[in-house]
Amino acid sequence: MTLTVTPLDPTDRQTLDAVHRIACAARAADEPDLPDPCRRRFEAPLWHPMPGIDTRWLVARLDGSPVGWLRLYLHTIDNTENASVELTVDPAYRRRGIGRTLHEHGVRLLREHDGKRLVGATVAALPGEEGRTFPGAAFAAAMGAKPALSDVRRRLDVAGLDRDRLSALLAEARAAATGYRPVRWRDHTPEEYVADVAYLEGRLLLDAPMGELDWEPEQMDAARVREAERALDARGVRRYNTGAVHEATGRLVGWTQLSLDAGSTDHAWQQITLVDPGHRGHRLGLLCKAGNLAYALAHEPALRAVDTWNAAANRHMIAINDQLGFRPAAGSVDWQLTI
Repeated sequence: MTLTVTPLDPTDRQTLDAVHRIACAARAADEPDLPDPCRRRFEAPLWHPMPGIDTRWLVARLDGSPVGWLRLYLHTIDNTENASVELTVDPAYRRRGIGRTLHEHGVRLLREHDGKRLVGATVAALPGEEGRTFPGAAFAAAMGAKPALSDVRRRLDVAGLDRDRLSALLAEARAAATGYRPVRWRDHTPEEYVADVAYLEGRLLLDAPMGELDWEPEQMDAARVREAERALDARGVRRYNTGAVHEATGRLVGWTQLSLDAGSTDHAWQQITLVDPGHRGHRLGLLCKAGNLAYALAHEPALRAVDTWNAAANRHMIAINDQLGFRPAAGSVDWQLTI
């Protein structure tokens, strides 16, 4: 049997269909509680790249039929020596050397672009699951990658959400946030807050636990925020945002976002939550997250589950999520390979 690896032709709809089917099959095998990858979002790097990302997509074929793929995200603005990677093999064809071959092509491509590090994530054990087998983690270790950051995916079961408790938490946060007021928006950041959103987003890799990842903060500005919004619009991603404004200065000093993929009505992703260090201690994280959850639920009545990732060391954000009703669903590890 002949195994080949070639770049994905974005005009080849048949191959795009095949690689998406592989993504769905791998998700069903590795994270069966998550929905299938959104097709529109899955293809978006080909047509609507995020700012500062150059995506290279390779397809592995066995006797001409797609059996796996690799996406390499080359960073062109910051972290230019790093590349994020996704590597997926059809579960029916695992343990045949396909993943290793794709990995070797990815490393070669990274070297051609003067890169030094690959970073990717795999499903891993939660406490009590140490006896389970996790193929992605075993593969990453076999390729020589090192576990750099432990994460936990947490899920909110909306059907079991205590709405009275949510209202009480929001009231508690409002009482503690004297001198601050919440603001809400859909999709596009109001012009008066876009510079503050850029500042907060640029702090993410400064403030969030990063473990052993060799990753520098992103250089965010208003133009880059707007470019990212356009890319998300093209993906059909619906976004709900809540921020906290410091009334004395008019600055947005806290912010969170929750998103739904195109066509999704019952599943959402809890995204970024940040509070300016100079304004912590006023329950602004809880104010934003509890308020934003209520905001999204008011507009998405079919919503049934919300998933989010937290670094295992991020105790403050985990405590807020626990209060809201999020519970551990799966472990996750960010792996780093220096070539």
